[in-house]
Amino acid sequence: MQLRVILNPTAGSGSAARKQAAIVRALTVGGAAPEVAHTEGPGDAGRLVRNARRDGVECVVLVGGDGTLNDAMQGFLEADGSVAQGPALGLIPSGTGGDFRRTFGLSDNVEEAAERVLRTSPRPLDLGLLSVTGHEGEVVRRAFINITSFGIGGLTDRIVNSSPKWMGGKAAFLLGTLRAMLVYKNAPVRVKVDGKVVLEAPIFNVALANGRYFGGGMLIAPEADPSDGLLDVVSLHDMTKLQSAALSQHIYKGSHIGQTGVSVARGKVVEAEALASSTEVLVDMDGETPGRLPLRAELSPGALRLRA
Repeated sequence: MQLRVILNPTAGSGSAARKQAAIVRALTVGGAAPEVAHTEGPGDAGRLVRNARRDGVECVVLVGGDGTLNDAMQGFLEADGSVAQGPALGLIPSGTGGDFRRTFGLSDNVEEAAERVLRTSPRPLDLGLLSVTGHEGEVVRRAFINITSFGIGGLTDRIVNSSPKWMGGKAAFLLGTLRAMLVYKNAPVRVKVDGKVVLEAPIFNVALANGRYFGGGMLIAPEADPSDGLLDVVSLHDMTKLQSAALSQHIYKGSHIGQTGVSVARGKVVEAEALASSTEVLVDMDGETPGRLPLRAELSPGALRLRA
């Protein structure tokens, strides 16, 4: 099997780079002859995936966190936003969050991960396709593999990404969340799933879930299945800041489903728009803020093949 490792040397505060020798050794012992390519900055993982597609690589192994994975998914899109055929996908988690791997119960042990990549038959995996309104009013098309959300999550991203990075990722995210909580006002939105209105209310946050976890371990969509061809739409709405704060302890356990102010829908195509033209509702996609509402999201069923 022709195998290429795409490694983000800054992921996990440098832990990914420190694992490189062990990763190459484990894959080589398993019978592969891996090539290694390093990302050089945001968006570079997508370029390296496109290179792997061009070179006919059979499997790319991503070494990094959820941000690296999100970047890499852009390499499976054509210029017109359609899905391209590409190599199978292997994962050696090395980031700080690790939300996507939690859905599959994957550890970050190098030897176990290498064994999965080399010995596991590829399983189908859905790829999310997102169209949002960019910050300059243009249409932005992105791919996502885990969860896209809108509401306070998008505002948190904006605050974190404009803040100094000296304090570290976790501390910056916590401080950004607290700052967002102070200023965020529930925004009235309309959400349609497969053409049917499922929500028309002021929202705290709405998650469009292919995977189950986001926000560093929050089990926002306990029933989501990344291979069923459907998005789980979990909405937190009509609640005060105090109520939303109290709900957070339940979200980590997945026990928020069915509680007041939480609704769930499931479908193939999700559309959302702000009901007040003056309201900017920002979109979050694994720490990136690609734009604002309105948006359209759908899944390309089985577009990817996961070796895990």
